Amino acid sequence: MMDWTDRHCRVFHRLMTRRARLYTEMLTTGAVIHGDRARLLGFDASEHPVALQLGGSEPRDLATAAKIGEDFGYDEINLNVGCPSDRVKDGRFGACLMAEPGLVAAGVEAMKRAVGIPVTVKCRLGIDDQDPEIALDALARGVVTAGADALIVHARKAWLNGLSPKENRDIPPLDYDRVYRLKAAMPGLPVIINGGIADLAEAKAHLAHVDGVMLGRAAYHDPWRLLAADRELFGEAAPFATMKDVFEAMVPYIDDQLAQGTRLHAMTRHFVGAYHGVPGARAFRRHLAENGVRPGAGVSVLRDAISLVDDRATASIAA
Repeated sequence: MMDWTDRHCRVFHRLMTRRARLYTEMLTTGAVIHGDRARLLGFDASEHPVALQLGGSEPRDLATAAKIGEDFGYDEINLNVGCPSDRVKDGRFGACLMAEPGLVAAGVEAMKRAVGIPVTVKCRLGIDDQDPEIALDALARGVVTAGADALIVHARKAWLNGLSPKENRDIPPLDYDRVYRLKAAMPGLPVIINGGIADLAEAKAHLAHVDGVMLGRAAYHDPWRLLAADRELFGEAAPFATMKDVFEAMVPYIDDQLAQGTRLHAMTRHFVGAYHGVPGARAFRRHLAENGVRPGAGVSVLRDAISLVDDRATASIAA
């Protein structure tokens, strides 16, 4: 979710669910250690619980970056060993580390020594010609021995040689049963499943086999699904009844960000799927796209866009 789940996106998503855990986009250890930390790591207090996702392979740097994240107030540090992008591979982090489970374990051990908050790992089933039965087991046992608090498994292999990052999100076949077998073999390890899960009904079905479910693209492209998350998955009332209610609750944050110099489009770009499938959704998207980028654009642009939608159609989602 690089370039997607930034702080503005996470504030928006938090308004739809009080209970789901939010994850940052992946940040490299080098960026965290040497970059503009306030810009990269700053987040709104409303986002809790929120996890910082790191990319890196050098244990000392991972420990340093994890400590910085803990000091910023994050609730969890997550090591990404699943991202298949070229720039990740070239930097020796992300999915290519599935080939080096010992190095991943050393990184986890270093982070666990450095912080007091949970340290988790997100991985694939394997890469390229690896046998998922062997590769996933080796990685899981290594990080558990190192002290990892949970493992998030994207239930596909990543083909670093032959497929683009975009193709790696869809072409390798999903194998949820492999993740189920991992959980059965390691019942003491919290296992969260990820990959191709389209809605909350699918999420609930997976929870019969694993401890948690991660939604990525489904939550981003159709954020309205999150309105029902607290009710369907946690047995609690939804924070708001409609998407219009969510946007009204977002207004103070937007006003504050605008006053700090943030452009409206930096926030509204995360709203384009808010009314997917609802009458007026296309007009909503068009209005934001055409007007949100204009200099001086303010909250009135969002309110005008909402007025083009039959928001009653979203009321049944959270009910």
